[in-house]
Amino acid sequence: MSLLPYALTRPFLFHLDPEAAHDLTMQTLARGQGTPLQWAWQQPAVSDPLQLAGLSFPNRVGLAAGLDKNARCIDALAAMGFGFVEVGTVTPRPQPGNPKPRMFRLPQKQALINRLGFNNDGLQAFIDNVQRSRVRGERSAGRQPLLLGLNIGKNAATPIEDATRDYLQCLVGVYPHADYVTVNISSPNTQNLRALQSDAALDALLSAIAAERERLAQAQGRRVPIFVKIAPDLDEAQVTVIAATLQRHGMDGVIATNTTISRDAVQGLPHAGEAGGLSGAPVRDKSNAVIQQLRAALGAQFPIIGVGGILSAQDAVDKIRAGADVVQLYTGLIYQGPALVGQAARAIRAMR
Repeated sequence: MSLLPYALTRPFLFHLDPEAAHDLTMQTLARGQGTPLQWAWQQPAVSDPLQLAGLSFPNRVGLAAGLDKNARCIDALAAMGFGFVEVGTVTPRPQPGNPKPRMFRLPQKQALINRLGFNNDGLQAFIDNVQRSRVRGERSAGRQPLLLGLNIGKNAATPIEDATRDYLQCLVGVYPHADYVTVNISSPNTQNLRALQSDAALDALLSAIAAERERLAQAQGRRVPIFVKIAPDLDEAQVTVIAATLQRHGMDGVIATNTTISRDAVQGLPHAGEAGGLSGAPVRDKSNAVIQQLRAALGAQFPIIGVGGILSAQDAVDKIRAGADVVQLYTGLIYQGPALVGQAARAIRAMR
């Protein structure tokens, strides 16, 4: 069990600039993983196994992409009790992201706004970090403490009409190292990226990804599931079209949802007018609505990962009841700390 209650740490972190607090946290996790310092955040994983998309999930609570963009802290995050950890988004070439400041807290609503813009060290550094992780070594030895998702995107400088090239380059690079791959087409912080969710663009992108996945599967003797991450800012007709496109191209699941560009829930608060994606409690209902629509459109068996606004164990249960099979945390981890992982996993297990 964790030796350091998060309630003692949070006031210090929240006194810092949000991105400075994030960077300090990731540096601490990277340096402390595999050392006695890891006991500060380590906790046993809840056992609640689930078979989904051909994968064996140890429990139904995961980490969403965006926290560990460069895959530097996989082992530290595994120690928090997650059943699966998703790292990235990675792009083919390194890029600094958007100008600072680009991350803002809205504590009155347990929310964040970020416009980081896929800042990362590039594909090769990402793969090198994945290969160095103990989690990957244990998988190679036949032991699987958790599942690892690798989240891919496009470089900001790549024209949207050439986006498929970036996604395919990333897919080829991460494929041998991933338990599943997530295609991120829903960040609001890369210009025109969400246009890839439109009918023709999504059809073309997923057609190319499906063909490349089949080639990789035949060459490597292993079929890696592919998930697609979508936005919460979609109407029911758009969700229905996306659902049909996912099924037509043999995608293995969908992650719903990314951050929202809506500010309805935070009007008048400091930083509410900042550009970027809003996460945390204000996105909960929008995310749940999209999950419900996806479940209705996709049927009972199509895998859905639910993410957005989980700040409590009850929020995690509500995601499952909305139609998600498993859930992911991010902003809730920042506001509530690692204890939320076990709390959510136990609450979901108790639903049975």
